[in-house]
Amino acid sequence: MLKFYYHPTPNPLKVALMLEETELPYEVVPIDSRKGEQHLSAFKAINPNAKLPALVDGDAVLFDSNAILLYLAEKTGKFLSPNTPKDRAQMLSWLMFVASGIGPYSGQFVHFKHFAPEPKEYALNRYDFEAWRHWEIINDQLGKSTYMLGNTYTLVDMALWGWATHLGFILGENAMEKLPNVKRLTDEISARPAAKRAQALKERHSFKAEMDDEARRHMFPQNSRFAS
Repeated sequence: MLKFYYHPTPNPLKVALMLEETELPYEVVPIDSRKGEQHLSAFKAINPNAKLPALVDGDAVLFDSNAILLYLAEKTGKFLSPNTPKDRAQMLSWLMFVASGIGPYSGQFVHFKHFAPEPKEYALNRYDFEAWRHWEIINDQLGKSTYMLGNTYTLVDMALWGWATHLGFILGENAMEKLPNVKRLTDEISARPAAKRAQALKERHSFKAEMDDEARRHMFPQNSRFAS
């Protein structure tokens, strides 16, 4: 059985969606980032990057969320683009756009917006601009078709959905009003039974909610360099 190392944040959420959509049997292994469990040696043996999620399928160990989506799609033959050079090129390009653009810029914007100490004006301005720029590109793409790759629901939409469900926290409460095509897709996917089951995972496990000094120490260890 698949072992899914999980925390209720955007990247694990999209993997949970894929697992539920494919109906593969899996075991959830909760990892509480705010308690520092991602830094334990047992988990780092699976994911040397000490980030969530991770997936173990027998001898196969994956520790990047988008790699996991592609692996599971290829394993099951579901939610892929047509296997032509043109279609596969689009699938890989948009999947990597989420991996290298949407995720990092959204995540860094959240960090500087909500958690970074002052002074942060320059960093906040940069990541505000880049996060919005990336999401506007997605919104434009979704203005051309129902889904990211046309008229078929694929792993690219799942990759996007994990982050889109957190857009209020990332970009602000009115973000969806400014990104109507993103809202349309997010609402459609969120209404799917598999998405509801994926969202419900966080209710079945206990995770630390407080962002206190202990949580900051585990999640932002770079700040320890500046501690007196």
